[in-house]
Amino acid sequence: MIIEEKIQIALNSIRPFLQKDGGDVELVGVEGNIVKVRLVGACESCSMQASTLKAGIEEAVRNAIPEIESVQSV
Repeated sequence: MIIEEKIQIALNSIRPFLQKDGGDVELVGVEGNIVKVRLVGACESCSMQASTLKAGIEEAVRNAIPEIESVQSV
């Protein structure tokens, strides 16, 4: 399984929580050990965006793929 597929599986695990609040996340790409994502919908302007990115999305991705160093919003 390629890394992008593993990342999509990890994102799919957290996606229902984002969609419940009217948001979502899209994989933009992978640069080395850094995952680039785009928060969309309600997540774009949410005051909890940084927390969602680090505590939710990054944690899910790093649990699935430990070699990932960080997840960044672009």
